[in-house]
Amino acid sequence: MRSNQRLSRARVCECDSVDKDWEDRVTAAWATFDSYPEEAAADFRAVIDALVAELPDGSPLGPFEQACAWDSTGHSDKAVPLYREALAGGLSGYRGRRAKIQMSSSLRNVGQAEEGVKLLTPELDAPSDELDDAVRATLALCLSSLGRDREGLSLVLAALAPHLPRYQRSMGNYARALLESDD
Repeated sequence: MRSNQRLSRARVCECDSVDKDWEDRVTAAWATFDSYPEEAAADFRAVIDALVAELPDGSPLGPFEQACAWDSTGHSDKAVPLYREALAGGLSGYRGRRAKIQMSSSLRNVGQAEEGVKLLTPELDAPSDELDDAVRATLALCLSSLGRDREGLSLVLAALAPHLPRYQRSMGNYARALLESDD
């Protein structure tokens, strides 16, 4: 989920007070992510760890940023416990939603797609924001991993429909019909 890692990093977490300088440095670190070759993944994680070390003890931003770094460098197994810690520590709002999306993707990657479905399904009813389509896309992948392809395709079509220049109503109807059909 690399592309989701960089979404709106400058937003302040609703659950934690950090200064703009720290936020700017986190944003700058993530802006360099693609310049790190795979063999330098540990170097990138060290940059994030150094920033996390500046946070107050118990801040849910720390495990969240570390989870993102592990996740983005191909270690879903190491990311999941950190996402759990961040959410249990009170990570909420935009970053909390990102953590749920990213954790669900990681859960799917480690063979726990059902838990990903349980984590993301309530997000379908959460207040709408720019992450709505990411919720649906990740949930669709989790559903597909469970052999529930029709449900997943329905979610993807419903998410795509509003972005089409035409056929929005038809695609919305097809999305609903996928759930009603027995075949």
